[in-house]
Amino acid sequence: MEGLIGRTWEQEQLREVLQSREASFVAIYGRRRVGKTFLVKEFFKHEFLIEYAGIHNATYRQQLEAFAEMMTRLSRENHPLAMPGSWMEAFRLLQNYMTPRLAKEKVILFLDEFPWLHTPRSGFAPAFEHFWNSWGGRQPNLIVIICGSAASWMIRRVVNNKGGLHNRLTKTLQLFPFTLHETEQFLKSRKIALSRYQILQLYMAMGGIPHYLKEIKAGQSAIQNIDRLCFTRNGLLNTEFDRLYQSLFDGAEKHISVIRALARKSSGLTRNEIMAVCKLRSGGGTTDLIDELEQSGFITGYTPFGKTRKDNIYKISDEYSLFYIRFIEPNANGGAGTWGTIATGPGWRSWSGIAFESICQKHIAAIKTALGIPAVYTQVSAWRWYPKKGETGAQIDLLIDRKDNCINICEMKFSETEFLIQKAYSTELEAKLRVFREHTATRKQLFLTMITTYGVKANEYKVNLVSSDLTMGVLFGA
Repeated sequence: MEGLIGRTWEQEQLREVLQSREASFVAIYGRRRVGKTFLVKEFFKHEFLIEYAGIHNATYRQQLEAFAEMMTRLSRENHPLAMPGSWMEAFRLLQNYMTPRLAKEKVILFLDEFPWLHTPRSGFAPAFEHFWNSWGGRQPNLIVIICGSAASWMIRRVVNNKGGLHNRLTKTLQLFPFTLHETEQFLKSRKIALSRYQILQLYMAMGGIPHYLKEIKAGQSAIQNIDRLCFTRNGLLNTEFDRLYQSLFDGAEKHISVIRALARKSSGLTRNEIMAVCKLRSGGGTTDLIDELEQSGFITGYTPFGKTRKDNIYKISDEYSLFYIRFIEPNANGGAGTWGTIATGPGWRSWSGIAFESICQKHIAAIKTALGIPAVYTQVSAWRWYPKKGETGAQIDLLIDRKDNCINICEMKFSETEFLIQKAYSTELEAKLRVFREHTATRKQLFLTMITTYGVKANEYKVNLVSSDLTMGVLFGA
């Protein structure tokens, strides 16, 4: 699969499906632009693939008209086939077309943007259930793959379906953005030679979204690429924000309000704090909203050390959303050269530290490997202590609680050179470790772990405090 970068586990799952002697039903979900369609089409490019994609905000009739056009192309008719009168009829047409082919070879039926096909009162869901349960599931050569960007919809209506599709799935694949390692591989495959520091800057602005990374031009620095994509009128990411959320969520204004609230609070917000800031009511609607954002990869909930999931602290985990709100939106009319000016100012330095922390939190597996504990069971969490009068507060954005009776307290710092621990910061670190031990009453060994771009400069404070000194190279898997 020379056209595919990364996706090793996903390719292995699809390979198992392809080699199976039984009918297979696969659900793939992940945020918009993450490469779901490309994965399916590239992996199965040598197989007989029937592709039909739902149309955003289309009517029932428009969806069926598009289906009739697909069947006309498949049948190679000289005149258009009549539009089926219902989804039941549409699936019968598809069944009749596939039957002779299934007797000879594998057939992959790929229904892309599956949630968009389920228009109100269309009867799509029961028709599909009937198609699979009465016929599709009995065809040894049939592979049905459904795909959707509305991750929460896919999970509720398909993965956790309590009706006709209950326990019918063969495989469930959630597609995540590229890691830094995969991003580096992707850029190299496109003959783009950038240093890891430059790649890290790109990742801070757009994350590991393949569709965005495709727009990176060789011969341009990270600043030049970001400037072109984000701050010029026709730049892909200049107007992507609203389209992104509107295409995924009904009533997207509420989802966007949560994202904006979290963008203003780098330390994160609890569910109750989100409700208060966004003026949301307690109940299932708010729970669903937060769940939709989390399942789609826009926010991540971190369970504080010693607490339960109900105490989760939520933070933005989508790099582009944070970058858009912080820089693109307020400078929308800045034009070429805008980012070159901003990227030398204090606002950039503050944001880069927050963005770097978020990236580290996404690359825990690479950090564990660098620490020599890849096989040790761990729980990753955050912790903060709100001081009472006369007390010292503390906040830890990343700690790795290990089964071998140790805890790595991680400090993440983005710097253009070696990071220098000065006396004031060393005092802060000592206080943070002391407050954590006092208020958690832990007896585990605490290891202060520094994760920086170019490492920590050697001095007495480093020697006395730092147990592990990791550079950005470990985030790339090196």
